[in-house]
Amino acid sequence: MSPSRGALVAGAALTAAAAATIAVVVWPESSDSGLAGESGSRTPSRASAAPSPTRSYPLSTPPRTIPAVREHIAARGPGWRPGPATGVVIADGSGTLADEGQLLAKELKIHYRGDVPARAGDVELALTPGTGTPESYTLTTRDGRVTISGPDQAGVFYGTRTLKQSVRADGAMPEGEVRDRPDRPQRGLNLDIARKYYTVAWIEDRLREMADLKLNQLGLHFSDDQAFRIQSDTHPEVVSPQHLTKAEVRQILGLADRLHIQVVPELDSPGHLGAVLRAHPDLQLRNVSGVRSTGSLDISDPGAAKLIDELLGEFTELFGGRYWHLGGDEYRALMAKDPAASYPQLQRAAQQKYGPQAGIKDLATGWLNDRAAVVRPRGKQPKAWNDGFFRDGVVRADKDIEVEYWTGKEYGARLPEEYLREGRRVVNLNDEFLYYVLGQPNNFVYPTGKRIYEQWTPLVLRGTQPVPARYSGQILGGRFAVWGDLPLAQTPAQVAQGIRMPLRATAQKLWDPGKPALSWDQFRALAARIDGMG
Repeated sequence: MSPSRGALVAGAALTAAAAATIAVVVWPESSDSGLAGESGSRTPSRASAAPSPTRSYPLSTPPRTIPAVREHIAARGPGWRPGPATGVVIADGSGTLADEGQLLAKELKIHYRGDVPARAGDVELALTPGTGTPESYTLTTRDGRVTISGPDQAGVFYGTRTLKQSVRADGAMPEGEVRDRPDRPQRGLNLDIARKYYTVAWIEDRLREMADLKLNQLGLHFSDDQAFRIQSDTHPEVVSPQHLTKAEVRQILGLADRLHIQVVPELDSPGHLGAVLRAHPDLQLRNVSGVRSTGSLDISDPGAAKLIDELLGEFTELFGGRYWHLGGDEYRALMAKDPAASYPQLQRAAQQKYGPQAGIKDLATGWLNDRAAVVRPRGKQPKAWNDGFFRDGVVRADKDIEVEYWTGKEYGARLPEEYLREGRRVVNLNDEFLYYVLGQPNNFVYPTGKRIYEQWTPLVLRGTQPVPARYSGQILGGRFAVWGDLPLAQTPAQVAQGIRMPLRATAQKLWDPGKPALSWDQFRALAARIDGMG
């Protein structure tokens, strides 16, 4: 947490307190929490020459939001409240903020007036390029008016989320200035739609929930052993009966874009491909005894790369965002006691391609690099799970592939520091805190928001111990992950309720990883108030 949270900056406060009258009486500061109100009939702290004292206000307190704002400069004043005459306007030259302005006006039930000069009581949105870091914003409440400005659309949008939440929590926005920014650039929710189907409406509800929490990534794991959940034109034979059409995916992507959320698709390979392999059994990996390996491609077969690359080509065109998740985890061949003996065809292929010292992990690493080479020219930043990166191999994973760290239980388990020492960039999906696995198999338990809120930070990549702070700059953020291992264990409504507070706690710690100002009980009560549940 920034040490500036809740700071009372006297100079700014007194400046804002100067009313448009010569005679101002300064009343004692209120000890009440929440939005500052009128001082009532307290006795003035000093004599005044004014024949009739004007109203004065105690110093404001920070707006109550989730995540909490990182800096608030207090001031004296009535704050801002929506009313019948208030509206949202767009500053000159900021016309691209029309969507943000219309959404805020609808949410606050006030007028949207567009690109016109602001007047008393209005909320003005303004783009101010070059004035801050990406996704940052400044929200100023003064003279009965609110101005939200930022260097990009996302930052201004997050300012509107702060205003919306403050009004929900307390009916108003406190006087003063908020200067806010995220601690990490990647903040989100990871959703397994392969094992458990979710409707478009359910996913859109999560997007709106995420946006209010200033989360900016939705991971979509859409293919696994159980199902392939998105319509395919190149390989319709792999698609499961219950799936999202491309039109539905475009609908989801359209909403995500308006809410400044990047969708991160994941087509996992060379493992977790059972649904695809049911239609292509000739490409399924078999051991030396002819036993099929669940969900695993035989990557020594050239047909395997052809199939996956055709799917990658199709779906990188459908998903227009910046990121692509290649998977790379839990390849069954590398989970055998003696991989080379169990899968001699893979060992031969590795040596033929990479030399006599190569092994199956080199073949798997080469597979990962080759898939990254497919998506990279299509404008995608490749990602892969940490157990798709191996030590001491002949072949090394490309340095630009982001490591999505989830576990320390994998084949050849490596501590997070190993990836960081190599200079790799890492995203935190620590299965100790951030894994919501339906049915709680394999010793997983449903994570609690309290534990995330009180014990987890982006530096806690594995287990409960943080990595050294010197690596902080390489940790890009994190995502809370929902996995459908036992899909019937919960209904979609139960999933939404179960992840509600863990997701809010995750959002808080990705925006500001320090110790929160509120206790867990206070945080939970605030969430209920903002969500209209209390």
